[in-house]
Amino acid sequence: MDTIEVLDRLAELVRRGGDDLYVRWSRGPQADLASTGGLQHGAGGLTGLALPELPAHPLGVEPWWGERPVRLWVARRLCDCRARHEPCGPGVRPWLLRAEECGRGRDEEPLVICRHPVAWISDAALEECAAQIAAEGAPERGPGVR
Repeated sequence: MDTIEVLDRLAELVRRGGDDLYVRWSRGPQADLASTGGLQHGAGGLTGLALPELPAHPLGVEPWWGERPVRLWVARRLCDCRARHEPCGPGVRPWLLRAEECGRGRDEEPLVICRHPVAWISDAALEECAAQIAAEGAPERGPGVR
């Protein structure tokens, strides 16, 4: 799988059609399938219960975002997600996928069926997201932001 190294590439993917783009933190698509016998099942972080699909976070821009920069939207989404998933363990890292939403998990996160793994997201791209948020003078995460 390819690796996305810069925020601008992520933003361009979302700009060109991001309604089915999601980011997932795991050991990757092959590990997800191998650990579930080839089925797309995830496990709830706190409950450990099997989930019917994979938990992931949408990257598609919401209509209320208006004309604000897509680059800033993507940076905020990834920073929000990173804060939730960074302490998940060795080998866990973000990857981008095209997927279909099929339900909700325990924390109201989307559960998806992966249609196509797109790319890993590099640490450098994540750092660029944090720098973009800092340059805006806004907190990386706001209260109640998912």
